[in-house]
Formats: sequence, C-alpha cells, structure tokens
Amino acid sequence: MDATHLGRMTPPSDPPPLSQDLLALARTLDSDTLSRVIALRDWLVTAAVRMEDPNLVLTGFVERLIALGLPIHRAASAIETLHSEYAGIGRFWTPEEGTVMRYLPHGERRDQVYRSSPFAHVNRTGEWLLLDLREAPDDLFPIIPELKAAGLRHYVTVPIRFINGAENALSLATRAPEGFGERGLTILRLVMPSFALVTELRATSNRLDEVLRIYVGDDPHRAILSGAILRGQVTRIRSAILFADMREYTRISSTLSPESAVELLNDYFDCLVPPIEDEGGEVLKYLGDGLLAIVRDKGDDTGGAAQAALSAATKALRRVHTANNEGRFPVPIGIGIALHHGDAAYGNVGSGRRLDFTVIGRDVNLASRIAELNKQLGEPLLMSKSFVEHLWGNPSPLGAHAVDGFEEKIEVFKP
Repeated sequence: MDATHLGRMTPPSDPPPLSQDLLALARTLDSDTLSRVIALRDWLVTAAVRMEDPNLVLTGFVERLIALGLPIHRAASAIETLHSEYAGIGRFWTPEEGTVMRYLPHGERRDQVYRSSPFAHVNRTGEWLLLDLREAPDDLFPIIPELKAAGLRHYVTVPIRFINGAENALSLATRAPEGFGERGLTILRLVMPSFALVTELRATSNRLDEVLRIYVGDDPHRAILSGAILRGQVTRIRSAILFADMREYTRISSTLSPESAVELLNDYFDCLVPPIEDEGGEVLKYLGDGLLAIVRDKGDDTGGAAQAALSAATKALRRVHTANNEGRFPVPIGIGIALHHGDAAYGNVGSGRRLDFTVIGRDVNLASRIAELNKQLGEPLLMSKSFVEHLWGNPSPLGAHAVDGFEEKIEVFKP
C-alpha cells in the first residue's frame, strides 16, 4: 500500500492508544508478555498494513498469537467489499492448511447465511461472543455442529465495524479444554483494536482500488491513483483499437422495460468482453450499446497486438451468433466491430470538480467511424489499412470510403 497514491490512507506510525479499561488489563500481564503484545501491535500497523498478500496478514496475526501462548486451531474473518461480482471475502485459517480465501456471493442466500451467523450477532450487539461449545446448543447458530465435529471446544467472535457501517468480524476457536483463558482473552482485547484498524485501512484502500477499476479500467485506475487527476492531462498508448456496437439497439430497446434493456446489454457484453480479456485486451469504455477496447503493443511486436485484437473480434462474433441461435436475446441482434491501429489517448476532460477520465483522439474517432461503415457495407467486421499492415494474413480489400469528420477516404478490409 503506497501512501503517496491519491486516495490511499497513510498507515499510522503508532498503534491506537489504549483506553483506561485496556490500560487496566495491560497491567495484569507480566512485563515479558506485555512487551510481546506491544511488538504485535507494532507489527500490525507497520508491516501487516503494507503486505501485498492479504492472506499473510491473517496468517501472521494468528501465528504471533500462538507464539504468545494462545492455543488457536481455527480462525476465520469476513470482510465486506464493494465489488460487482461478490459481496465479501472470507478467510479461513487452520494449522493444516494455512489461510484459504473464499469469495462471498451477492444474493439472498448469502444474506440468510449471514443473518443467522455469530458474525451478524456480534455486529448487532456490539459485544464479543464467547462460547463453551460443550454447553452451546446445536441450534444456537448453524455453524455450531460443524465446530463441534472438528473437535473444537471454545469459540470467540469479535465484531469489526468500519466507520462507513460495514459489518465485519473475526472468530477464533480452540480444541484446548480450558479455552483461551483470562490471559489469552486479555491479549486479544489488547491487540484487536490494532487488527481492526489495519483491516479497515486495507479494506478502504481495496474498495477505492476496486471501484475505480470497475468504472474506468485497469490502466486508467492506476493512473488516477498515482495522481493523474489534472484537467487536460493526456496519456497515449500505441495499440490495436477495437470498437464494437449493436445494430438497431434503439429500436430493439424501445419495446423493452428498462430492466430488460439492461439485461440485454449485460448478456450482449458477456459475448464481447471475455474474448477481449482472454486475448490480453482491456475494455476502456462502455458507450451505451458499444464499447471501446485496446490490445497494447508489446515493444516492436505490433503484429501480436493486431492478431490478438482480430482473434478477440472473431470470437466475439461467434459468441453473439451462438447466443442468437440459443434465443438468449429478446430478438436476434446484429453487431459491428471495427479494428484500427494507432494511439488510444486517455485524457481528463470536464470542468471544475467534475471530470471524466475518457478516451479521446483521432484514432479513437476513426475506429468509431469505421464501425458506422459496418452498417453501410453489411459487414460485421472491418479493419483499417493501418491495422491490416500489422497483420500476418492477407485480408480482402473493400475499397476506400468517405466517413464523417475525415477529409480523406478511408480504406477498409475484411478478414
């Protein structure tokens, strides 16, 4: 986590201060244990907060607690995320397997599981949950039988509520008959504020990172977080450019409800985006019923980028054809794809405090104009002369054609 990046929180130089209650608890520990607890708090806010692999944070935390004498045999955390594909991330640690990560899906099923869990209980009450599993009834929480079957005897769940209201938690369990004991629980109460702080710092940074990536793409989001937010800043990327749009979307969508129109677009983009990403391309912009994507040149290997873009385009057309045959759209749809080679330029455009990180430039405009020729020529896939010059094959010429905004006629080809 780089504190110099825009929007990323600077890790604290010191652990959060102890309250009077925690100071009283700290005085119950011997000096050696207390110094090791302080070392663990320091590790959390200096080293753990910067770790690239989040699984290592939970692993390192648990291992350091075990070194302090806590008999931990299972640990689990659940952290809410702001992601289009999943609602949260669960991490599970055992001595046998280490830390394993699991994505928690969106949907009612996940919500039902959460509402009946110890994690939801501690977030409702704001209090720690301490269970002696020998005495806990099986129907107290659905997870109780699983914990008992694993031979666990004591179970602790700690709420971790973020400033934005996100509900998270950490649980620890042990097979030791005596549980974690007063000493172990004291250590946990002293280190959990630091663990919670680090968890929120990392989650906040990840949220910002993910939301920007979702809405502006991989490279633009990195540029924004690195400070590229001044109006007028432009970054050029030499690449193969792919522009695609749906035929007669306005007419088709006019008969659909807004919800059905959104579903149509999502199914349509599911045909286009995976082939682009599989070929190493990036979707830079969704444009209503169209999209703009690039495959970057890798040094002097411009032919590789062009061939990858052509492969992505042909795969996308096949997927649309298959979806039409399977009746996945309300009506059969047509699609036009234009391929060009040139500069894709990112630029900050707007006024005042509201900017758009968008894709601009002559080559982008030309790609969109060639896509309009798809309709006129009745061809689903067209390529510019500058694109075919980077190809290894021999595409078929379709002549030179006038396009809006360009004085010279544009030569186009088909595969």
